[in-house]
Amino acid sequence: MILRYIHTYICTCSLFFFVSMASTIVTCSSSTRHPLSLSPLPNSFNLLSSYQPPHLPNQLKWKSFSLKQTAISIALAVGLITGVPTFGCPNDANAVSPVLPDLSVLISGPPIKDPGALLRYALPIDNKAIREVQKPLEDITDSLKIAGVKALDSVERNARQASRTLKQGKALIVSGLAESKKEHGLELLNKLEAGIEELELIVQDRNRNAVAPKQKELLQYVGGVEEDMVDGFPYEVPVEYQNMPLLKGRAAVDMKVKIKDNPNLEECVFHIVLDGYNAPVTAGNFVDLVERHFYDGMEIQRADGFVVQTGDPEGPAEGFIDPSTEKTRTIPLELMAEGEKAPVYEATLEELGLYKAQTKLPFNAFGTMAMAREEFENNSGSSQVFWLLKESELTPSNANILDGRYSVFGYVTENEDYLADLKVGDVIESIQVVSGLDNLVNPSYKIAG
Repeated sequence: MILRYIHTYICTCSLFFFVSMASTIVTCSSSTRHPLSLSPLPNSFNLLSSYQPPHLPNQLKWKSFSLKQTAISIALAVGLITGVPTFGCPNDANAVSPVLPDLSVLISGPPIKDPGALLRYALPIDNKAIREVQKPLEDITDSLKIAGVKALDSVERNARQASRTLKQGKALIVSGLAESKKEHGLELLNKLEAGIEELELIVQDRNRNAVAPKQKELLQYVGGVEEDMVDGFPYEVPVEYQNMPLLKGRAAVDMKVKIKDNPNLEECVFHIVLDGYNAPVTAGNFVDLVERHFYDGMEIQRADGFVVQTGDPEGPAEGFIDPSTEKTRTIPLELMAEGEKAPVYEATLEELGLYKAQTKLPFNAFGTMAMAREEFENNSGSSQVFWLLKESELTPSNANILDGRYSVFGYVTENEDYLADLKVGDVIESIQVVSGLDNLVNPSYKIAG
């Protein structure tokens, strides 16, 4: 009963806030390019009262609220609090069918927050045998949370389960390998099998400190095997975007940042995996800009404890100016929903009526990377990107108002914890593609010379 009263109070406060905003017409502009405030709120009763999404920082202008925008805001408030769809397209609109979670939400209960696991489950494969090997190896993370050497008893069970399922399902795993990648996949499988035996020996020696590094190694083998199951690019990008830079597969970049005013950390290299299987246009756009050295020397422009953001070029430009057209190059909103074979474009999942759909690349992990855009312009993304730092009342994993509204296209997989140390003014010395550049098609940086 108490929860019901709290629920009603939050909903009422949220609606009151948005109605108040709609009734107050504000027209003022910001002469400085100041990042939006999106910091976590101190308590749940302030939900949405100061929420402003990761827009383009140089476009901070209060505009008159239209009735449509007001309705969207109110619908979002009610939808966030109640979970009941209150606004969207009609049932006969051009929306993809409602979907149910597939293997990528194999783990019930707590959401997956590990970036490596999210990337593995996001691969366009359907091989239950390799997933059953992957699961107990990932569960070692929870086993290690047990105090003392008792954790090793749980790790031992994890290792035995992984070994048993690998032996039982090896034939099915091999049959799932793409023919062109089978030799490499078999090599990784042999390394995985030997590595699990080494893990069992580590447990027998009661060497707790050696478990986590070995787990990381084994999961890298699993991820490699799963990538070797992907045979080519699984779908056609819509015709209107086929001439844009596209990442048809995955790539990885290293972002080197010079950190100011921190005696304990002068510079840091962040390793980022970009997923073109689920966001080929967004990831392709970013890789193309990286190859143009667009971000080299650029400062971190927002670091408020909630997100880190950059990509706003100097001058009046709102994004990357394509030299061939002398206009801002923009890309569409791009979202891959669970159970779908291709992304949807130009519309949020709410606008498509997919209120319960989950995205293949959710805002679950610390260091989730996404494209910034204007709030009411779905196709206004260009060069500004942001990394989510932590959860808040507004962004609980698997149930937040960022999923389905912003294009996620990668995760920081190494040194992600140091993102929290970045401050406005820290300099990106360089971003370099370290793998997967051959997956980029239509690279405009080559045309530019």
